[in-house]
Amino acid sequence: MSECLPIIIPSYEPDLRLIELLQKLNDKNMSPIILVDDGSGSQYQEFFQRARNEFNVTLLTHDVNGGKGKALKTAFEHCLKTYPDMVGCVTADSDGQHTPEAIEKIRGILQKQPNALVLGVRDFSGDDIPPKSQFGNNLTRKVFRTLYRVDITDTQTGLRGISASFMKEMLNEPTNRFEFEMKMLITAVKSKIKIVEEQIETIYDSKENHQTHFHPVKDSIKIYSVFLGAFLRFIISSLSSSLIDLTLFQVFCLILKGSISWDYVIVATVLARIISAIYNYLMNYFFVFKSKKSYGKSAIKYVCLAVVQMMLSAFLTSSLVKLLSVSVELFVKIPVDLVLFLISYKIQKKFIY
Repeated sequence: MSECLPIIIPSYEPDLRLIELLQKLNDKNMSPIILVDDGSGSQYQEFFQRARNEFNVTLLTHDVNGGKGKALKTAFEHCLKTYPDMVGCVTADSDGQHTPEAIEKIRGILQKQPNALVLGVRDFSGDDIPPKSQFGNNLTRKVFRTLYRVDITDTQTGLRGISASFMKEMLNEPTNRFEFEMKMLITAVKSKIKIVEEQIETIYDSKENHQTHFHPVKDSIKIYSVFLGAFLRFIISSLSSSLIDLTLFQVFCLILKGSISWDYVIVATVLARIISAIYNYLMNYFFVFKSKKSYGKSAIKYVCLAVVQMMLSAFLTSSLVKLLSVSVELFVKIPVDLVLFLISYKIQKKFIY
C-alpha cells in the first residue's frame, strides 16, 4: 500500500508539531512522505532539514510562498511522475491535527475505493471546539448544501484521500491558496466523483502561541468567491442584460404608447427581451458558466427558457400595471424580473450550461 499511496504534507513556517508528526509516521513505517516547503524562509530551514535527514522524506521547495493549493499541486505533479501506477495520495496538515491512525484510515478507504474522494471529517459538536471553528464550518456547510445539494460534514478538512485521476484534474485548477480545497469539493461534485466521509479524531491546539496562516477576512472572501463565483458572474451578466432590456423596454413603450391598437407593454417587452436575450446567452455561455456543451443544444434550451421567462414577464407586468394602475411601468417590471431572475439562474446552471 505504501508505494501506491504517498502522504503529502504541505507546510508553511512549521514548528515542532511537524517533527512530532513525522516521528509518529516514521514509527509506524508509513511512507513515502512528500513534504512541501511553501516558501517558509531561512529561519524555518532547521525543521525541513531535520525532516529530510532524520525521516527520509522527499522535500519539495518553493522559493516564495505560493499558498496551500500551489503546494499541493507541486506535490501532485511530483507524485504523478514518480509513482505512475499509484492509486492516489493522502494529504495531511503539518500542525498536528491529523494523527497517523487517521491518515492510515483514509489511506485504507482510498485503497478500497480508488475512484472516490475520501474526507477525514472532524466532529464539531463537542464543547471543546472553538466557537469560530464551529460557526465557520456550519456556515460553509450550509452554503455548500444550498448551492450544490450535497451535505459535507467538514468542508475545510485538510485530510483527504485523492485518486490519481482526480489529482491530474486538479492540476488544471488556477486557484492556489486555501480556496483550492473548496474548489476540489466543487469539482468533485460537478464531475460526479463519489465523496466518502470518515470521522476522525478532532484535535485542536489550545496553546496561546498556536500559529495559523489562515486570514479570516481575506481567505474567507476567497473561499466564498469560489462558492459564489458563477453566481456573481451571473449577476454581472444579468445586470448588464437587464440594463439593456429595461432601457429598450422604456424606449419601446414611449414609441409604441398610443400608436398601436393592442397592448403596447407586451410588444415592448417582447422586442426588448429578444435583443437582450441574445446578449445574455452569449455572456452566460462564455463568461458565466464557461460552458463546454455544444452551442446548438444549449441555445435551444436557452431559447425555450427565454421565451417562457419573457411570456411570464410580459403577462405579469401587464396584469400588475393594469391592476395597480401604475403610471411608470418599470416600477412593476423590476420586482417581477427579479423573481424570475433567481428562478432562471437555478434552471440555467442545472439544465442548460
